Parts: sequence; structure tokens; C-alpha cells
Amino acid sequence: MALAGESPKMREIFGSMVFDRRVMKDRLNSDVYDRLIAAMEGGHRLDGALADTVAMAMRDWAISQGATHWAHWFHPMTELTAEKHLAFTLPSQDGAPIDIFRGKDLIQGEPDASSFPSGGMRSTFEARGYSAWDPTSPAFIVKSARGGTLCIPSVFLSYDGTPLDQKTPLLRALAAIEERSLRLLKLFGQRGVRNVFLTVGPEQEYFLLDRPRAQQRPDIRFCGRTLIGASPARDQKLDHHYMGAIPGRVLSYMDEVGRELALVGVPIMTRHNEVARCQFEFAPLFSEANRACDQNQIVMEMMRKQAQSHDLRLLFHEKPFAEMNGSGKHINISLMDNEGRNLLKATNNHRRNVIFLTFLSALVLGVSEYHSLLQASVATAGNMFRLGGHEAPPSIMSVYLGQTLTNLLSQLDKADLKLPDRGQLDIGLSKLPTLIPYDCDRNRTSPIAFTGDKFEFRAPGASQSIALPVTMFASIWAWGLEQLTGMIESRTAQGAEPIDVALDAVKEAIRKGGGVLFEGDAYSHEWHAEARRRGLIEAETTPEKIDLFLLPKNREMLEGLGVFKGPEVDMLHEIRLDSFERALEIEVSILYDMLWEGVLPAISKQLILEKNSLSALDGMDFPEGAPWKKYIHDMGSFKAGLIADAQKLRGIKEKLASLGAKDRANLLVQDAVPLMDSIRSTCDAAELLTSAEIWPYPIYRNLLSLSV
Repeated sequence: MALAGESPKMREIFGSMVFDRRVMKDRLNSDVYDRLIAAMEGGHRLDGALADTVAMAMRDWAISQGATHWAHWFHPMTELTAEKHLAFTLPSQDGAPIDIFRGKDLIQGEPDASSFPSGGMRSTFEARGYSAWDPTSPAFIVKSARGGTLCIPSVFLSYDGTPLDQKTPLLRALAAIEERSLRLLKLFGQRGVRNVFLTVGPEQEYFLLDRPRAQQRPDIRFCGRTLIGASPARDQKLDHHYMGAIPGRVLSYMDEVGRELALVGVPIMTRHNEVARCQFEFAPLFSEANRACDQNQIVMEMMRKQAQSHDLRLLFHEKPFAEMNGSGKHINISLMDNEGRNLLKATNNHRRNVIFLTFLSALVLGVSEYHSLLQASVATAGNMFRLGGHEAPPSIMSVYLGQTLTNLLSQLDKADLKLPDRGQLDIGLSKLPTLIPYDCDRNRTSPIAFTGDKFEFRAPGASQSIALPVTMFASIWAWGLEQLTGMIESRTAQGAEPIDVALDAVKEAIRKGGGVLFEGDAYSHEWHAEARRRGLIEAETTPEKIDLFLLPKNREMLEGLGVFKGPEVDMLHEIRLDSFERALEIEVSILYDMLWEGVLPAISKQLILEKNSLSALDGMDFPEGAPWKKYIHDMGSFKAGLIADAQKLRGIKEKLASLGAKDRANLLVQDAVPLMDSIRSTCDAAELLTSAEIWPYPIYRNLLSLSV
């Protein structure tokens, strides 16, 4: 126990606000506990009596931890979470307080669905929606100043049963990949394996700024990024920031976030400075994919909450500052069976290596056929500015396996499938241990890289929920597993050994899908030309990439796996497109306001200052072409150009009002984005020629500093 005045240790508080299996075992009798675990693992459905017993135990535990309210906590199609709090304690008929939370409350809720994105599936006046408990992800308590709220992870459905959330398709995709993984493992004689889990570990990058300074900029306040701003003399040129000593103010913030997350059972494994100034990263421990998605949303919400209490401004935007690194959310993905084996881990066992290569090549085949779905899943307004530069991979979906695996797969006819031993790397210092490296280096330009025992999907943006990218990744992998399983089953039915047949299936998968493999620099112009030749580029603009959801083969595959049904793909497409154009439309409006409210008046003040300065020089003899005349001319040109551009922005705003979502998105990409880039260049040039006292907004040099 912690001493008086001492903070409790992490191990004492970790998971104390989670209704996990430890708490269930303590508060439920063994029969109820076993039945609940069976339901959580898909053995059977919860009946009403069991739900009442679990609800009572959950309620009593939550109240004992200080909770006053409960809420079904769900993931609407907004990239955020939603909740409606209901009180545990209510008056009885005689006015005495009574604690109420029943099985039917636990299993189902009815939050208002009218204002959540639905992709045209319902009218605003149709308000009914249902939330339903997801028992596979544990309930947790979020503490507040005077109590706390029991948050119950749930799916969210419309009145007719259409999913209005990101969790439902994710759960379907996870079921699809588990079913196909088990089917394949049984062919290999792994009949003791009962479950296969997609494991996920999302690395969360973010920026922290001094809040009082950041809040003086409308673009940061309302868009989460800077729309104008000249690069400072020292941005990230020296790379001194990367993994350097964490600033004290940030370390204090990280400590608080870590403790809050420990309470709800989210372990932060690593924390460090990222490349850009004021950029940092958290990385959690791997967990089952559904729970990992919930935990990443919890991480983001805890980070927002603590940033305010530390007087910091948190930015998740993918490209907050021009000419600097953006923020991604690298998602590390693997498959684990219930016996603890990583199915993407090579070993010295011949049979297990065949299994490893089968699962690996299934993903390669899937990405080759359905890479456009991965591209669509990361097509967002923020990622449009991030992908393709400053360590962010391009949007072209290629797979990097490393030279060892690539060579092995290309020579399977000759290979005996004994993977090369992992060599020891002697660093020549006797006082330091010998290192055992992975068989391949890391390719920072590849969107999908195999890193030894997992795939790293590096294209998703920092502000995204990981649910959609993981859903698409799992679906594509499930499809690939189905193809290889079909190849193997067709041959084993004729008496062939599964292991021998699997090698032929792996070779066929690589023959068909090898076009997606690329080992080189994915930034190079040569690769872009080659990728186009291989058919890996099917869309150029972000709206076109979002349209890839609607390709007939993509729709057919997702519906065939049961991940999306009927019009749900159309709904997803419309919501993503609408979200994209709304984000850019807000930026157009904010930039227009910043020009008229700040930039143009500042240039006018600077011109008046220079006019007064020139008046003081009357009667003095200066050579023709004095430099300040050009300076004044340039400032006048900047103002004239910005007034004209502001009028163009206004014209775009007015035109947007009369267009549909698709036409609005195209107009924004084709006209607004290039115009905003031009305005930015002019504003940045004017900023460098304007007095710091006159310029209306904090400049990069001051923003990118966390000194008190």
C-alpha cells in the first residue's frame, strides 16, 4: 500500500476501474461466471436471468468504486465515441433512494439516433436507435470530480437493425477471419485450437502546444491545424527532438495520462518524442483487436481531458504544420491462437513454418486483390495532406516483407523451408550484449511492412478511429485465407498431404499476388510509374479514393464475408465523403475569416507604418530603386492578391451551398485546395515582412515551443 502523501504504485491501481475477469470471478458464483465467459467467447447467448445477475454485480461494483451513472458507450461513424449517462440511484414510490440497473438495461439501451451520421439511411425526425452490450470488451469506470460513470462498450443500431457504428462491421470482420483461420488450422491438424484472435497495437502520434498561444489561432481552434504560417528557422532540420529528453511539462502530462489509463486497464508500453518539434507518441501493449479499438478511443479521450488540465492544446490532425512531419497511427497487426502462438512468427519447426508462410501469403494475396479497400479506409481530409512525405508512406498500397522472406518466397521450388537463422549482430563493444536483429530492416516508406512477427499498417491517420482500417485489413486477410484454404482442400480431398499442398498454395498466392510486393523507396517517381503499371493506383484524389468502397468487386467481397450487408457499403461511402467535404468546407470558411479579420488588417498597418517612416525621409537624397520601395510594392501586391483570392474563396463557399456531397468534394479538391495553398504562400511571405507586433496570430517559432 502507498504511504501517506505518496502516490499509489501503478501495479496497485492498474485495472482497478475495469469490470474484468478478476472482478467477475470475485463477484459472481462459479456457475454464472462460467456461463458469462462462455457467452463472451461465443459459446451461447446471454439469457435474461443471467443478465440480471451480471447487471446486479456490475452495478454494485461500480457504485462501490464511486460511480453515480452508467452509459452504453459506442462508436458512431464520427471517429469519436458517444454516451448517454443514466443515474444508478432513483427515488422509489415512497421517495426513498434505490439503486436501479437491471439485466435489460445492461443488454440494451435506446439513445437518440437522429443526429448521428447515417448516410441517408434515415431521416432526422426518425430518432429511434438501439445500443446493445458487447460483452467481449470489458466495462470500465471513467472517474469525475464528484463520482464517475460506468461505461459499457456497445454496438449501435438503427430502428431497422442497420448498424450506425464502427464496432459492428469490425466484429463481423473479426468473426470472418477467425472462422477461416480455424478452418485452415484444422487442415494442418491443429484441432486443439478453439479461437484465433486478431491482435492489434496502435501507435498514437500527436502534437502538444501551449494552449493560451494555440487558442489565439482560429485555424488551430476550429480545424486542428495551421492554414497559414511561415516555417521557422529551426523546425526539424536538426532532428534534435527525436527520442530526446522529454520536456518536463510534457512528461508531467504523460505521467497523468498514463495513470488515468492504468485505472481503466490500458497499458502504455512506450512514450517518446517524435521527429517534429512538439510531436510525441504513445504506444500501448498489443491486445485483441476489438478491445484495442475501444482502448485507442479511451486513450484519445484521456489525452484530450488531461491536455486541458495541463493548459496544453492537443492536436491529432495528420498535418498540423506545413513542411514538418505529420502524425500517423501505425497499426501493428498479427494473429494469435488461444494457446498463445503467434501465427506470423517463424520458428525452427518445419510444420509451423509452413503455417506461417500460408498465413503470410494469404495477406499478400488479399492486399493484391483488394488494396483499394485499404486505400479507401485511410482516405480522409487530414491524411490527404500527410501521405507521401516526411516519413508517411504514399497512398499506394504495397507490402514490404524484407529481402530474406522475399527471396525465400521467390525460390520455394528449391527451398527446404528452413528459414535462415537470425544472425547475431556483433556491435564490437565487449561491455554491451550481442543483439539479435530481425531478418529484415524497416522500410519507413512502405504502407504495409512485415516487421518480424506482425504487419505494420502505417497509412492510417492519427485522428482516425482504428476500427475501419482494421475492419478492412481483417476482411482482406480473411478473403486471402479462404482462397488458400480452398486450394488446399481441393487437393487434400484427393489424398495429398496438407503440408505439401500448402507449399503449392503459397507459391500460387505469391504468383498471383506478388505484384503488391515492393522492397525499395516508395517515394520514388520510378515506383509510382511502376505501381501504375501493376494496377496499384486506381484513384488520384481523396474523393476518388473514397469511391473505391463502391467498386463492385469490393462490395461483393465485403458482403460475401458478411462484414457489410445490403446498402451498408453505400452508407459508409456517403458518410466518409460527407465527413471529408465538411472538414474542408470548415477550413475554407476559417481561412476566409482569418484573411479579413487578421492578415489583411496587419498588412495595412505595416503599410501605414512604412508610409510614416518614408515621410520622415522627405528631402533626403537617395539613389533610384531604393530597396524599401520594392518592399512597399511587394506588401501592396500581397494585399491586392489576397483580396482577390478572398473573393474567390467566397465564391467557392457560395457555390458549395447548391451542390451535392460528391460535387462539393470535387469542387473543394479541384478549386479550393489549390487556392488555399496559394493563399498560404502569399500569407507566409507577408508574415516574414511584417512586424511581429503587428502580425495577428502566433507564429510557428512561438507555437512550437513548450517553455512556460
